[in-house]
Amino acid sequence: MERKGSQSKERGFSRERDYSRGPQTMYKAKCSDCGEETEVPFKPDPDRPVYCRECYAKRKPKRY
Repeated sequence: MERKGSQSKERGFSRERDYSRGPQTMYKAKCSDCGEETEVPFKPDPDRPVYCRECYAKRKPKRY
């Protein structure tokens, strides 16, 4: 008997991470809050703020 969850891989859904993509490209950016130089895994958009790890942690909503 086949499990329902086994079909998910056939449809392209998998809970396993794909680490075969190689290293992720990082982009240099300046934190919009403190001004520190930081690196982010996406190309920064000049119209949107970018935050360093510490400032982002201060700004993100608390999880309960």
